[in-house]
Amino acid sequence: MKLAVLSDIHGNLEAFQAVLDAIEHLRIDTVISLGDNIGYGPDSEAVVALIRARKIASVLGNHEMAVKNKHNLAWFNPVAQTALAIAQSQLSDASLAWINQLPRYRVTAGLRFVHGAPPDSAFLYLFQLPENKLIQKLAQSDESVCFVGHTHELGIISWDGTRLEKHPPGPGRYALDPDHKYIINAGSVGQPRDGSAGAKFVLYDTGTRELTVRAVAYPFEKTQRKIIAAGIPRMYADRLAMGTDPSKVKGTNQ
Repeated sequence: MKLAVLSDIHGNLEAFQAVLDAIEHLRIDTVISLGDNIGYGPDSEAVVALIRARKIASVLGNHEMAVKNKHNLAWFNPVAQTALAIAQSQLSDASLAWINQLPRYRVTAGLRFVHGAPPDSAFLYLFQLPENKLIQKLAQSDESVCFVGHTHELGIISWDGTRLEKHPPGPGRYALDPDHKYIINAGSVGQPRDGSAGAKFVLYDTGTRELTVRAVAYPFEKTQRKIIAAGIPRMYADRLAMGTDPSKVKGTNQ
């Protein structure tokens, strides 16, 4: 089975459409979203409507968790809360109902898909976990590969039963060792923070165990103008050009 794994689209319709256009030319069996389809960007409703129309499977991101339960809003800083409130105001009843039925995680083709960290956290960042905790999660996992997002940065974590290794991959192909366990961070389609502006996503072939990291260009200037026009805090527009977090702070609620 060949899968395309997307994460953190964040209401960026232009980036999402560019990724879907790229996927259309590939022989992909399944497309899965790791959540945070909404927020930050100007087109949360349009993104969710397109996900629903394409029947793309998704899990809950922390932004969807805040829409599902308002008590989760306390986790976000005030600027993020403002952006999320605008996103929520866009969502139709059908999209809200769709969000409410999303699971915390999925297991498909022997692979685990979760927004933040395995087994089922939408809020926990991988960089918050010390090495011994990462090893514990990998050792306890029934699946050899788990895909996550949340940090907006691409990453490969591998464990051979003894040693843990971390690698920030660039676009290209990577062969996964069948004797290792992995956590793969799919980066971000709509709000990358890895230093480049392209929309990021990954492909995975369960037969060959080949991981492919992709980055596609899209007209981010158009998205920037729409963010500003929608009254969303300008920092989320500025990030699109830089592909990074201008604050340079790895805060947990940015």
